[in-house]
Amino acid sequence: MHGLISRVTRVLQYLRVDPMSGNILVRDIMKKNVKTVRTDDTALNAVRKMNKFYITSVVVTNGGRPVGIITSKNILEKVVEPRLDPYTMSAKEIMSSPLISVDPYTAVDEAAKIMADKGIKKLTVMEDGKVVGIISTSDIIRTSPAQLGLMEELLSYSEINAS
Repeated sequence: MHGLISRVTRVLQYLRVDPMSGNILVRDIMKKNVKTVRTDDTALNAVRKMNKFYITSVVVTNGGRPVGIITSKNILEKVVEPRLDPYTMSAKEIMSSPLISVDPYTAVDEAAKIMADKGIKKLTVMEDGKVVGIISTSDIIRTSPAQLGLMEELLSYSEINAS
């Protein structure tokens, strides 16, 4: 049993989970290398950047300041479906705005609640007025406390069967 407890503790430490509260912070699971486009870039430039880096969103900036986000859904709904020209559509025309953000020290469960309340799948992570990361529902699902509970059960099961 001691082996199981120490293994679970190591997993919690790796994920920077407070064992007392079970909170994982946004900073611990966010993607840090956020790609951007300018408001005057074309929709095509946004798509090219998303394809180049195998990502599903880019943050839109105006004068270096984040003002919106373009997701795959924006591209489909605002360019592809209405059959508009991606060479002439600007990032500003297709972005979602205002940008919904959290800070890096927000608990992941709080970020999930914000996403659910706003009906969105991504949040930018801001610190001192700068984008430092992005977090998605997929990131949260991969590291949710519910999954930690399942992992504890699996570790327990493997510990019992190894005996």
